[in-house]
Amino acid sequence: MTQNISINVNYLTRVEGHGNIVVEVKDGKLEICRLEIVESPRFFEAFLRGRSIYEAPHITCRICGICSCAHTLASIQAAEDALGIKPTEQTTLLRKLLLHYEQLDSHILHIYLLVAPDLVGVPSFVPLIKSNPDFVRRALRMKRLCNELCDILVGRHVHPISAVIGGFTKLPNPGDLEEMHKRLLELKHDVEATVELFSKLTFPEFERDTEYVALINDEDEYPLLYGDIGSTDGYRVSKYEYKNVTNEFIVPYATAKRTRWHRESYAVGALARFNLNHEKLHPKAKQAATVLNLKPKCINPYFNTVAQIVECVHCVEDAIRIVELLWQKGINYDEIIVPDINELGKLPQRAGEGVGVVEAPRGLLIHHYECDERGIFRNANCVIPTNQNTHNIELDMLKLVPEIINQSQEEITLALEMLVRAYDPCISCSVHMVKVNFK
Repeated sequence: MTQNISINVNYLTRVEGHGNIVVEVKDGKLEICRLEIVESPRFFEAFLRGRSIYEAPHITCRICGICSCAHTLASIQAAEDALGIKPTEQTTLLRKLLLHYEQLDSHILHIYLLVAPDLVGVPSFVPLIKSNPDFVRRALRMKRLCNELCDILVGRHVHPISAVIGGFTKLPNPGDLEEMHKRLLELKHDVEATVELFSKLTFPEFERDTEYVALINDEDEYPLLYGDIGSTDGYRVSKYEYKNVTNEFIVPYATAKRTRWHRESYAVGALARFNLNHEKLHPKAKQAATVLNLKPKCINPYFNTVAQIVECVHCVEDAIRIVELLWQKGINYDEIIVPDINELGKLPQRAGEGVGVVEAPRGLLIHHYECDERGIFRNANCVIPTNQNTHNIELDMLKLVPEIINQSQEEITLALEMLVRAYDPCISCSVHMVKVNFK
């Protein structure tokens, strides 16, 4: 082998944030293969110090404009854990509904706008406007419906307003429930068409076994909002032991931290959730998995998108169930709580430490807070899904390049770009400050 290859994808496209792919092959030998994260640090943990813990959800949801609801819910869970607040059954149902809406919104964006162009052989979503107008209309219609559902439930589709520590400042009225139910049924029709469409498309063949990590529980429910942290290698720990899972480390060519548990790396996200919890999916989601030829344990990272399609079926079906349940039980409006930062002191205020762990669309999202007796932040730590996936992506690249090294440089570049995109990375979210002690 005498092939020389030099790939430098400066700013990967169709992902959130800035990342580079660098590959150097000399005389057929792979010498460099890196996923470089080049975003600036975000400093959100530093922003929180000295602020009221009641402000945390509204500040930390700004970490991301795509999964701001997941950040809100992880933040609320961590703060309530620190303050000793137990959410009511109604609040928990509404939070699960909100997380379903965000999973749908984010997954549809990734499936249609970021991944589909690769599968149909066009450079971006734009050419599809002319060649596949029905495809484009469906994608935009689904995005609009998801945005409208979030708007009805929490006041707007990005950076939710009414979801706060202790519950909700505004609760849906019967008309809101009826409207959400109507729009979910419209969305259900398009999700079914999405399964049929993608069952006819071909995903790349590539496999690398790794450790998959996601929330697990002992309930019958597919865990997205609560649970312990589990692994396909058979391990299970409490959320309070998250640092024993993440074991964060850094590399010199990236600004984002990386993680590993029992192996060199691990993966989080839809495929990890499917591999760990597929038996708890809604029956129609299981049918969709069969149609899409997705079976556990799937170790093809390109199939993360397929797992997202399956989760779309699950989320829309379970959201319909929750709305119908709330409709049947009736909303208790006595649970509406005072807004903002607990000015009236109706909610508890004490020193404490809490951890919130939820499944964001891209995987396990962890918030860890510590506050003093006045409810003022002492410390915060946020571990984002993409920084848990970055090292796993790079190890995938290291295995993939030698397998396709006889292809053209353009084909290798596309395969690597598709591999990174399959993880649906949110690179800008992943960059948090690294504290360095010089001795």
